[in-house]
Amino acid sequence: MQQLDRSAGCATPALKQQFVRRARLPEHQAVLWKIESGAVCSMTWTSDGELACLGYWGVGDVVGHALSRVQPYELHCLTNVEISSCPRNEWSQLTDALVHRQQQTEELLSIVHINPLSHRLWQLLVWLSQKFGREVGNGRWLELRLTHQQLAQTLGTSRVAVTTILQRLEAEGKIQRQQRRLIVVQH
Repeated sequence: MQQLDRSAGCATPALKQQFVRRARLPEHQAVLWKIESGAVCSMTWTSDGELACLGYWGVGDVVGHALSRVQPYELHCLTNVEISSCPRNEWSQLTDALVHRQQQTEELLSIVHINPLSHRLWQLLVWLSQKFGREVGNGRWLELRLTHQQLAQTLGTSRVAVTTILQRLEAEGKIQRQQRRLIVVQH
């Protein structure tokens, strides 16, 4: 479904597109996409053929193949997503969004270098809950459903290691599971 809308932050009418969960966003070097709703993961593959998450992006974030030199590079919808386009000649109007993107990239990069792995996973959950969560009585409900495999791909580890650490975090009361989602408990 496509429609024209002027709310994208670009001067010309923006083409809005909707994508379902697990879809890939189009590969256009001359267009950046502003996320109007939903969540997207930027991904590549390691030399071993393993998927690697490069970033998580949500409402207001700007994504696009022109923002990366990584090859291969794909943008996968983690939820149903609506994006609006901004052509290359209007990218200067996206300065604030691009600065925010750079800050988020560095935050995630700093997290993936934390040791030990249990601290790295905990910090990723805290970061994700701040970006994609909402306040509930005892913490932040992570509204983004991520599999143990997706978390492992973000941190460069195995699904089994993530599962083991999540079980330990739950036993320690740092996280709670409700309706197949996580609550990051405030301490």
